[in-house]
Amino acid sequence: MTLLNRDEQDQVAAAINAVERETDAELVTVLAPQADNYAYIPLVWAGVLALLVPGILNYFFGWFNADSLMLLQWTTFVVLSLAGRLPQLNTRLIPRAVRYWRASNLARRQFLEQNLHHTKDGTGILIFVSEAERYVEILADEGISSRIDDAVWQEIVESFTRRVKQGETLQGFLDCIDQCGTHLKNHVPATHERNELPNHLVVLP
Repeated sequence: MTLLNRDEQDQVAAAINAVERETDAELVTVLAPQADNYAYIPLVWAGVLALLVPGILNYFFGWFNADSLMLLQWTTFVVLSLAGRLPQLNTRLIPRAVRYWRASNLARRQFLEQNLHHTKDGTGILIFVSEAERYVEILADEGISSRIDDAVWQEIVESFTRRVKQGETLQGFLDCIDQCGTHLKNHVPATHERNELPNHLVVLP
């Protein structure tokens, strides 16, 4: 995965500035490399396999005595635990539902941590991306959701998700901000000049 460099982050900030000049909405963009390290799931897999595989082999073939069976189980657990930390394998061990659930939780935490629920007229909108999970979500506060149905954002999210899967996160952000801006300018047009929240891309560690 490739997070955005400083020049690319500046392009995202410029796109937000352009949209906010024509709408009362407050856009915040957040990019996370991964929603969770999922350390516990590879350990569960390693524990289950370390118990089952040597035990099954010994049951059918009787290859090991008690001491060697225990040593093999410990060795299997350690090897699989270390292998499960490899990014290429780690993501394959995590069920999609779990990855999306963790990413969705992080998006909601960021909505609160970025103070999007504290804008004057409830016009905060979060564009959230977690690259490892290839997860995109748009969350809008009441001042926007009361005027624009959440279903409107779904097509934008699907398009952005395809960009992330293709490794085109920057272009995905720019397209998404532009498409969101079109709806926001129509339904939440600018009535006065303000800038309650920072416009730069928030990149999580």
